[in-house]
Amino acid sequence: MNQDRVEMLPLENLLEIVLAFDDRGIITYNNTAAKEKLGYEEGLCGVPIGSVFPGAFRQEEDGWSAVYPFGEEVRRMTAYRKNQTCFPTDTKIVREERLGVCLCMANDVLEKEFLSRELEQVKQEAEAAMRVKSEFVANVTHELRTPVNGILGHIQEMLPEETEKEKLRNLHLIERCCEEMNKIINNILDFSKLEAGKFVLEPSRFQFRGMVDYIKENHKGRITEKGLDFFVTVSPGVPEYVVGDELRIIQILNNLLSNARKFTSVGKITLEIIKTAQMNNDIELFFLVRDTGIGIDSKDQDKLFQSFSQVDASTSRKYGGTGLGLSICRQLVELMGGSINVDSVKGKGTTFSFSVWLTRDPEENGEGEESFVVPEPQSVFTTGIFEDAFQDASKYGTAANKEALQKNFSKLILSVEMENWEKAEMFMETIKQLTIEAPQEVGRAVLRLKMAIQKENYEKISTGLEDLKNLIEAERADDEA
Repeated sequence: MNQDRVEMLPLENLLEIVLAFDDRGIITYNNTAAKEKLGYEEGLCGVPIGSVFPGAFRQEEDGWSAVYPFGEEVRRMTAYRKNQTCFPTDTKIVREERLGVCLCMANDVLEKEFLSRELEQVKQEAEAAMRVKSEFVANVTHELRTPVNGILGHIQEMLPEETEKEKLRNLHLIERCCEEMNKIINNILDFSKLEAGKFVLEPSRFQFRGMVDYIKENHKGRITEKGLDFFVTVSPGVPEYVVGDELRIIQILNNLLSNARKFTSVGKITLEIIKTAQMNNDIELFFLVRDTGIGIDSKDQDKLFQSFSQVDASTSRKYGGTGLGLSICRQLVELMGGSINVDSVKGKGTTFSFSVWLTRDPEENGEGEESFVVPEPQSVFTTGIFEDAFQDASKYGTAANKEALQKNFSKLILSVEMENWEKAEMFMETIKQLTIEAPQEVGRAVLRLKMAIQKENYEKISTGLEDLKNLIEAERADDEA
């Protein structure tokens, strides 16, 4: 009767082993999984439960006794097959008073344990490979740094003694290449440490506004020489002294400002710092780096913080870079308890924002006073006019576009006369950006002029400038007519 009741339960097709046994410890029911996994082709009815789980049940004269108490708790037991081989199981035994039997449900965990051991081995091998890779990267980059710094040192010793213009230009080019190589090496080292989990912040007490002044002076010249305005503001409430990793905050800001300068041809770059929260002596500072550059399409913004990733291949070819900078920035920001985000519109500029938690200097009393650090801008606008003017300058044929082109033509001519070809190419790139929407004839003239500058051909540069100016003036005359 009891067996009939058990067989009515939906147990037959379960993947786990199901056995029912009576008060004498004799199995009265088994499902298909039990027969297959325990090797009883004819079934287990009549077999003592102690034959299957000898470690859990003891056969006695008046029946059997259990080593483990019955209940809902799952226990690790060893199940024996008919041929006396065994395997581990996660087993639960419950007494069903209504049916007058005990139910044993067991899961074979042999495969699970095997996969777990295999997974642990794979994990250990991966960690070992990561250590080997990190050590290799660290050794290689250190080995690279030695000759690069050796070349850089020799070049810097030769610069004051060299008077010939062509050789001086080549020496400056080598110096710049060495500096760029050192930046790449530093990025690879930082990425390797972060990836291996060996990167450690080094907090110390520092003057926050002194750090901001350093950032401003470091970037002001390179930004303003490109014809861009540069504004830096620190809001009220930011303390004078804080405790944090000053070097890493500088590294993040340097990367974001360098990217802003790289991708902006017309307009302005701003850095704004705001105190957004305070808990006891810990404060949250929010940094905003805005530009009026080329912008990023919304579908490409997710790629920005991925390692070795750039928006597209043309970005890498045109502007350079390894695609590591923003990935390192993200990881550094997260180490300082913050997050980093981007908000951008294609063709209208980009805003990077990030927050970090620092510790307020316990010796400092009172709130910081508002501080504005503003270099001499190229031109002064109110906020609304300022934004409109920069958006207007990128539109070919507008008054703002005409003014921007004229300024860059003047700076281009001056750079060519001074044989500063690096700056000449920079202003030429700005002119190219300002004429993106121009007619095809103007675009071709821009390309010819750019090629002449790259070849340092004075005659073709002079002709190209004249042709380009005439084409632009002719376009405007047609529009006015």
